[in-house]
Amino acid sequence: MRLIPKDEGFFALFDQLAIRLTKSASLLDQLFNKPTRLDFLSTQIKLIEREADDIVREVMSRLDRSFVTPLDREDIHLLASSLDTVVDLMDGTARRALMFNVTDRRDPAKALSGLLVRAAEVIAAGVTHIRSPRDVSELARAIKVIEEEGDSVYSDAVGALFRQPGVDALEVLKWKEIYDNLEHALDECEDVMNVLESIALKNS
Repeated sequence: MRLIPKDEGFFALFDQLAIRLTKSASLLDQLFNKPTRLDFLSTQIKLIEREADDIVREVMSRLDRSFVTPLDREDIHLLASSLDTVVDLMDGTARRALMFNVTDRRDPAKALSGLLVRAAEVIAAGVTHIRSPRDVSELARAIKVIEEEGDSVYSDAVGALFRQPGVDALEVLKWKEIYDNLEHALDECEDVMNVLESIALKNS
């Protein structure tokens, strides 16, 4: 009996999503380090977010067309959606920076966006090594360290906003929302690695 081959194209699509993730993180990091390029960088992040959406649609289309998949269908859907969620959050953060007309550099925002760059690189490595549970588990631990560092930066940053004497209330609200979004994106990065770790272990 002739066996139906598995559709291995999903792995290439995951790699493409991971590339968009790392690109978005790098651009967001530049945005908070070079706010004078706010319009250009936020536009570039939006373009990447649309590309990521197109890739996710292709993943779903392939799921509909494929008889045999290399991973559980639910896992393919969850991984693609999780990667896309992080890209969406980074786009949302960039759009808020644009709406709020952020023109100053703030160390916590630079620190959090830098952590997002590191987290995105770890995720990209996890996608590459999805068939190696040991490698993915090590990368998941690395993400946990990054996420905990982000929690510390976030807590200090928000506390400092409310302790600063004579600060404009609108500035507090603006920066708190930006910090919230950056911290949320980092949390979702950890969720992506949890998904990757679960998939790697299930398929080892």
